[in-house]
Amino acid sequence: MFKEEFIMPWNMQDYPVSMKNLDPLIRKKAIDIANALLVDGYPDNRAIPIATSQAEKWYTAASPTEKKAFQQTPVPQKTDPHEKNKHAQKLMNADILLKYENNHWSVISDGGTHASETFDKKEAAIKRAKEIAKNKQSSVKIYKKDGTLQQTHNYLNF
Repeated sequence: MFKEEFIMPWNMQDYPVSMKNLDPLIRKKAIDIANALLVDGYPDNRAIPIATSQAEKWYTAASPTEKKAFQQTPVPQKTDPHEKNKHAQKLMNADILLKYENNHWSVISDGGTHASETFDKKEAAIKRAKEIAKNKQSSVKIYKKDGTLQQTHNYLNF
């Protein structure tokens, strides 16, 4: 199988200005996420805010043990390999779906195979789905428990 290799644009010494004031551990995680997003075809202006947001959420949710383990991993280098996700381009612009499945509200990209997040409360799921759609500049389709479409929110060119 052919595997593409990419030179990563950012490392801990050379990163986007918007990451300058991040805690070093959050910056390290954001750089790693942003580099992976770039490999998957995301443009800089979308990869940076998505990576920063995800890194901050990771930091908030991570246990002290997880943070320490990540701190001990090698820092991102421009020569780090990242495997391209063949489905990323399709999912990058996909609408966000909010569905009730398995007794939870699932937030999932249209065409995706797994929910990115699940929630017990529909309100929390709607809030998160809207955040993702705004970042992706896509739409949110909110479904009722019975599977019928309740409403759509459009964030194209937001």
